[in-house]
Amino acid sequence: MREIVLDTETTGFEAEGADRIVEIGALELVNHLPTGRTFHVYINPERAMPKEAFEVHGLGDDFLRNKPKFAQVARDFLDFIGTDSRLVIHNATFDMRFLNAELTRAGHPALPMSRALDTLEIARRRFPGSPATLDALCRRFGVDNSGRELHGALLDSELLAEVYLELVGGRQPDLVLVGPSGAQPGAPGTRTQSRGARPRPLPPRLTEAEAEAHAAFVGKLGEGAVWLRYSDA
Repeated sequence: MREIVLDTETTGFEAEGADRIVEIGALELVNHLPTGRTFHVYINPERAMPKEAFEVHGLGDDFLRNKPKFAQVARDFLDFIGTDSRLVIHNATFDMRFLNAELTRAGHPALPMSRALDTLEIARRRFPGSPATLDALCRRFGVDNSGRELHGALLDSELLAEVYLELVGGRQPDLVLVGPSGAQPGAPGTRTQSRGARPRPLPPRLTEAEAEAHAAFVGKLGEGAVWLRYSDA
């Protein structure tokens, strides 16, 4: 299973207005393991960088002026995410709105929302009433985010990948126990074999004194003692 953990940075909050994407960061997971393949690009937003956005991202007009425009990197981005890989995004509605607005302007089809898996929604379901920001989830799961002084798309994607694996069940969510043949227990076409009884019972580990003490203790509990229900089992 191939997944893309994705983050964008923007000039503001109005995807269909004047605001634009200034950075995209993404990394590839295959079967919940990072492959080392990443996509990272800074983008000329074709507008002045608002002061508020500069304070969040640290990306200014002088830095972005000579970067490619979205239309120039759109094909590379689409090639990286593929046509059916799941997109793992924190607050997916926000990023998908911006990506689709940019793709539409560049003459590309929009990405269906069905491809997005929103880790913000997962976190809110798992921890109702608790903070669900990326920083809060890093603290909860012990993910080191000390380098996150400013928001950066690739760094945030790397942090989100670690958080995502914790949200879906730990660092090895696909770990399964398999039999000697490699077949999963209960899988179609497999048969569970009984190992039968031991040829010789294991010797008791209780001493005679311990057994007598336990019998005396149970005798004090009366006929309703739970041990008596299974004494012949």
